[in-house]
Amino acid sequence: MKSITLFLLLSATLYLHAEPELIKVWPDGLPADAKPLSDEKVRSLTAKNVPGNRIYYTEEVTLTRYAVPNDKANGAVVVVCPGGGYNVLAWDHEGDQIARWLNSFGVTAAVLTYRVPRRDPHRYWHEPLQDVQRAIRVVRHHAADWGVDPDRLGVLGFSAGGNLTVRAGLQSGHKAYPAKDLIDQLNCKPNFIMPIYCAYLGHPDDKGRLREDLKVTGDSPPLFAAVTLDDKDRGLHTALLIAEYQEARVPAEAHIYSKGGHGYGIRPSDKPVSTWHRRAEEWMKYSGWLDR
Repeated sequence: MKSITLFLLLSATLYLHAEPELIKVWPDGLPADAKPLSDEKVRSLTAKNVPGNRIYYTEEVTLTRYAVPNDKANGAVVVVCPGGGYNVLAWDHEGDQIARWLNSFGVTAAVLTYRVPRRDPHRYWHEPLQDVQRAIRVVRHHAADWGVDPDRLGVLGFSAGGNLTVRAGLQSGHKAYPAKDLIDQLNCKPNFIMPIYCAYLGHPDDKGRLREDLKVTGDSPPLFAAVTLDDKDRGLHTALLIAEYQEARVPAEAHIYSKGGHGYGIRPSDKPVSTWHRRAEEWMKYSGWLDR
């Protein structure tokens, strides 16, 4: 416990350079097909929200930008998608801590609060996919003001947020919502994706294959992934995704550790999986995403 506390204190001291900035993703209102929850459910879920930790209900989609000083910024920018089963957002260890880690090596981070909980039990990713596609466009719209390169924009996510990350990369050609303004004319395809202990990749009727709507093509963005084999079937599904990348001849790297479970973020431990983020930084560096 002491090591974790020390890690968090050091993170807060070293990585935060300025107060994060909140940006509305849909300033003129949600897409027309947005499904509202009942007032009673909204009140119940809102009461469970723990600011700065876990978010059980969100209707106003936002990006929280963690900027880097100009003399340390390398121009790369990453949209961060916390996990939580598409029902909650693990804001602290899969959002805030990740943004500060990215800042530590010059990357601007923008943590996305996409809509939770699930509105559609069958297409539970639909509203979040709208949110991440719009968020990518919003970041590109602000690229010049933020001092970031719109062609070095990545998406990194955990668990359900990892699933959203993969969908952002593989389904960028799918128009998840009708265009609302000039921002929606911008490209919503990320330049690279980083799904970590990614969930919901497997086919619902056959765990030995990927979902049919997740197709890797020669135009898919490069990928970095990390997962463990003791995390249900998620290690298997990440391996299947890497095989698809290999067949499509698109650069990809996966670190599949033997143990570690699920939901560890970048918390330090004695397990090798706790170093995945170091491998991720190395991958970003030698892939050229950190070049000034």
